This record gives sequence, C-alpha cells and structure tokens, in this order.
Amino acid sequence: MHLVVPASTTITPRKARFRTDLIGLFTLELIHPVQSAVVVPWTGFLARASAALLRFLDPDVIAYGKVLQHADTGLGVSIEAGCNGIEAALILTASVLAYPASWGMRLAGVVIGFVAIQVVNVLRLISLFYLVGYSQPLFEFAHLYLWQALIMLDVLVVWLLWIRQVARRESRNEVAHAAAA
Repeated sequence: MHLVVPASTTITPRKARFRTDLIGLFTLELIHPVQSAVVVPWTGFLARASAALLRFLDPDVIAYGKVLQHADTGLGVSIEAGCNGIEAALILTASVLAYPASWGMRLAGVVIGFVAIQVVNVLRLISLFYLVGYSQPLFEFAHLYLWQALIMLDVLVVWLLWIRQVARRESRNEVAHAAAA
C-alpha cells in the first residue's frame, strides 16, 4: 500500500510564500504597537470619512472614535476589528507578494488594491449605518454575510485585474526585448 497525494495538496513555493506572508501579516496586525499606531487610528479615520460623506445627505451624522452615529436618533455602528478593511487588504497583500512580478508592480498592486478595498469598505459602512435603523435582521444579514462576501469578491477582482496588468507589462517587455535583439 502507498500514499497517493493529489496534486492540489502539493505546497508550491508560491503557496508557501502566500501562507507565510499571510500568517506574518496577520500576526503583525495583532501586536499592540501596530494596533495602537495603525489599526485604531485607521478605524477612527474610516468613521470620520464615512460621517463626512454621510453629512452631504444628513448633517446630523457624527463620528467619534470608531463609532458612526446619528446625533438625533442615537442609532449607529461601531467599526470593530474585521470591519475596517485591514484584514481584506492583508489577504490582497499576501496574494500580490506571492505572485511573480517586479517589486514596482507589487507595490502598485498593494497600494491601488488597498484604496479599492477601502472605497468598497466605506460604501459598506454607509450602507450598514442606514440598515441598522431600517431593519435589524437585514442589517445582520448584510453585515455577517452579504458584505463579507462582497469585500472578499473585491479582493479577488482587484487581484485578478492586477495579474492581468502584470501579464500585459511582461508581454510588452518581452516584445521590446525581442525587437531589440
């Protein structure tokens, strides 16, 4: 008798790189100095940015700390860990770093991807802010299921678009090198 290992379970260098980077990035995010210097301020910024956008529609929206709230009704949302888009950005970062590309392309992928994830996340926060006052069951569904899937879909789409750009750049470089030779 012998062991048969399906090809999909083989750990390639890219898979190992992705796993190592992901574990490292998530571990780094959890340590206290990073939480206090990066995560907490970023979460507060998201609350303020969301409130600033919401004030175009309703001047009674306020933000304090990580809370986005309506001053008159008191209804609001608290942006907790996992709701600030950082974890999604870390998954994208690990994916980009594991893919064979130049460091310039990787940097562009991480920066542009972070912005894309945060834009969608602000839309998420705003929609959840309105849903909390409209319907608690709908808020729970959107918060726990719908937006989780949409944020991960955003990560996947950004990564796939970035890979397409990397392939195009490599193709242009190969044509240029072939023409020069």
